[in-house]
Amino acid sequence: MHFPALPNEHAIAILLLTVFALFLFTRESIPLETSSLFIITSLAVALELFPYQSNGVELQAINLFSGFGHEALISVCALMIAGQGLVRTGALEPVGRRLSVVSRHSPMLLLIITLLIGAVLSAFVNNTPVVILLMPILISATLRTNRSPASILMPMGFATLIGGMCTTIGTSTNLLVVSVAADLGLEKFGMFDFIVPGSIAAAVGIVYLWLIAPHMLPARETPLSDTSPRMFFAQFSVPDESKSINKSLSDLITATDGAIKIVQLQRQDGSTVTTLPDITIKAGDKLTVCDTPKQLKEYEQVLDLSLQADSDIDNENSSNQQLAEIVVSQGSPLENTTLRRAHFQFYYRLIPLAIHHAGKKVNKLKGQLDDIQLHTGDVLLVQGEHSDISTLKRSGELLVLDSTEDLPHSRKAPLALVIMLAIVVIAGFGILPISISALCGVLAMLITGCLDWKAAVQALSTPVILIVVASLALGSAMVATGGADYIANVFLYLTYGASGHVILAGLMLTMALLTNVISNNAAAVIGTPIAISMATQLDLPAIPFVLAVLFGANMSYITPMAYKTNLLVMNAGGYKFKDFVKVGTPLTILMWLVLSWLLPNLYQF
Repeated sequence: MHFPALPNEHAIAILLLTVFALFLFTRESIPLETSSLFIITSLAVALELFPYQSNGVELQAINLFSGFGHEALISVCALMIAGQGLVRTGALEPVGRRLSVVSRHSPMLLLIITLLIGAVLSAFVNNTPVVILLMPILISATLRTNRSPASILMPMGFATLIGGMCTTIGTSTNLLVVSVAADLGLEKFGMFDFIVPGSIAAAVGIVYLWLIAPHMLPARETPLSDTSPRMFFAQFSVPDESKSINKSLSDLITATDGAIKIVQLQRQDGSTVTTLPDITIKAGDKLTVCDTPKQLKEYEQVLDLSLQADSDIDNENSSNQQLAEIVVSQGSPLENTTLRRAHFQFYYRLIPLAIHHAGKKVNKLKGQLDDIQLHTGDVLLVQGEHSDISTLKRSGELLVLDSTEDLPHSRKAPLALVIMLAIVVIAGFGILPISISALCGVLAMLITGCLDWKAAVQALSTPVILIVVASLALGSAMVATGGADYIANVFLYLTYGASGHVILAGLMLTMALLTNVISNNAAAVIGTPIAISMATQLDLPAIPFVLAVLFGANMSYITPMAYKTNLLVMNAGGYKFKDFVKVGTPLTILMWLVLSWLLPNLYQF
């Protein structure tokens, strides 16, 4: 077998752009939506300037924008909004209440029930609200039993990912693979068509997460309250009457027994001063300090500094003040904006004190805390009245990590749950496609008041929408120009002489590795036409190869940035990057081996 000849110039250009796109999707410094828009625009401009024809049919640049109206994207957006309805009404709250009761009896029983509930719910609902529901309950349970939340939060997060791969609506990745495969001529998958291999693999994975994974995780102390060890970056201001005025940094360090870590000193005129020991503190200075919430409040008292310099809320003299940690989750009013633009203090009457960035090390606060761009997984330390924090918990708009009660619940909750069940049942029985069923559900939630338009808009994720459209455009261009066939030929050349079982396993492993580095949606959409081409050339059924892509693209276990819920549990559990590698790698191998054996045997080739 000879190495495949190079394809046409257009296919080569598309493949190079695909490689560049995958590179862009891994850059944290470039917003995912910016990278996606660049790819869409580049493709359209290139095809308009250098048209491509095949068999007398020209590939129209305007067709690349069809992803904005693609059935898969409509389904993804509608399900995101419907899931937000469950969160806002507290429809899943009874589940949390039952788990709280179980937690008093047996930690091991709590863990296995949590894993099963998380997996089952995520097969029908986006796993982000499921993780948001379960996190505060599990944290509270582990603290009551003197255990570390680190032993249970990561397994719970992974269980929701495992459950999500069992149905067509479990994840946006599944919807995309199913839709792209149908566009390429395969019979459309029903909602439960691959639930058998998915459930068997999920059962094996859950046993691992129950019996093995907790023992592999470090027993870190991560109580999510005043004594949380999470390190926050806070900005102290020096009031005019502060006793620290005219003292040196060395004096401040001595006054705190050497504990304070001053990483930046900014004068009142905005200039930054090198933090040398003999620098003198002046009124109006701002000190950036990195420490735990308890230590930050202690520094405020010992050094006579202020964490509330820019607050418009007059509650400093209140005796009913509490600290709380708030996670910026997907669809929340704080995602991809600043506290100032979100009018945080005005709406919630809480004072932001400090920030912990998700998965990043921050050396300094650039500007005021109110002006820092917030992203999914960031954690805010806030202070306010007990009643205001309780109100925020009940609203369901933001995730309060120290929540041990007051789970969001409203009289609309049963109605929201019924609407979501109707979406699933109608699509499951084939009465309506999931795209139409989900849209009807969204309309029902809006009409009945389970959601308002503001909450519906907040549920939509711009990065998800644009990455889906960009991936669909790349996939279409690869198929039309022959790029997908070329990659399939190269893959078959490299595995020449291997059985179909081995080739399928190799494809799935490739997808599993890709999905931990780039967007799982991008990996899935690009991989699906390649899988179909490989199956065609091997004269084997295409369905197991498509499922290899689907399952592989769902194995987002090895890195915290592989999936947004990984970042959420990373913060709450105090995990490090290596913890995901240590627990996620064996899980990936285990799932890969089980599915590599199941798919060829279930689909008989």
